[in-house]
Parts: sequence; structure tokens; C-alpha cells
Amino acid sequence: MTQVNNLGSLLDSLREQTSGEKVTVGAMLDAVGRRSYGPLLLLLGFVSISPLTIIPGANWLVALIILIIAGQIALGLKYPWVPRRILDFEFPRSALILGVEQAHPYVCQVDRFLKPRLAFLTDPPFVQLVALICIAAALVSFPLGLIPFGPVLPGLTVLLFGLALTARDGFVLILAALGLVGSCYLVIRLWERLIG
Repeated sequence: MTQVNNLGSLLDSLREQTSGEKVTVGAMLDAVGRRSYGPLLLLLGFVSISPLTIIPGANWLVALIILIIAGQIALGLKYPWVPRRILDFEFPRSALILGVEQAHPYVCQVDRFLKPRLAFLTDPPFVQLVALICIAAALVSFPLGLIPFGPVLPGLTVLLFGLALTARDGFVLILAALGLVGSCYLVIRLWERLIG
């Protein structure tokens, strides 16, 4: 198994460690290492902004998994657990590979930016705060799932948090928090439009 420590190694793992016409949530989690929180959040963030989310209900499923994973981080559990019914959920592998190919031109720039800095922000108790922010991003994804491309910003927030935890880059955590602020702003505007 490829060791996932940046976005490039995550994409390589997804391409090399999965096969067939369909790919399950469990297979994707196994490809990136199911016992580490950082790569899991990185995977979920990537999936939430990839072509996989054009599948009806996929945004809400990914948001639910983020809630489960982030909730366990907040509770201080050492290893993540995901219900079997969610692990067995299938996506077309072609949509996953399309997302991997679309992301590749940007991977080198993203990974070049990452480095260990402000690493104390990726340790307790700050990591529990990160988990709470991921929970907020997942909750925001549910109403934003009603509008086209609405969940992209909270998904990007989770992706950045996953990158930050994986690379121990506290500066990226700060950027991710700003992404959540933008997501909340979108929800407020959506609410105003609905009641206006």
C-alpha cells in the first residue's frame, strides 16, 4: 500500500489500489489507510469535490461519513470506525478515475506548498477543534447539496483539513477554517433567498 502523506500519494493510491467497474467506500478507505484520520479526511474532501458527487445523494453520503469520522476525532478515539452499510456503498470507478485525472495538473503545486509548520495545531487539543470544524462543514453540506456545486466549498474545507493533518501543516488548517467561513456565508445567503 502506498503511504499517503500528500495529495499526490492519495491519488496514486486510489488509482493503483482499486479495480473493476465499481468501487466501494470500503475499498477507497482501504486504499488510503483506514486507520489514519488525516488521509481519511483528505479522501473524503477529495471525493466531495470530484465527479463522484454528480451521483444523486452522493454529497449527503460523503457528508454523513465526514460526520462519523470527525465525531470520532472529537471524542478522541484512536482509530476510525465506519458502519458496514456505508462501507459497502458503490460508486462507478470511472468517475473516481476521472476525478483523479482532473486533479493531477494541480497536485504538484499543492504538494510543493505543504510542509510541517505550526505543527502544534495538528495535535490535541487543537485537533479536536479541527474535528468540530469538519463537523460544521459536513452539516453545512446538507443544505448546500440542494444547489449545484453548493457542497464544493465545505468539501474543499475538509480536503484542506485532511492535507493539514496528513502533512502536519498548521498553516493549511488556518486556510481551511477560512473555507468554512465562506461555506457558512453561502448557507446564510441560501437561507435568506428561501425565506425572502
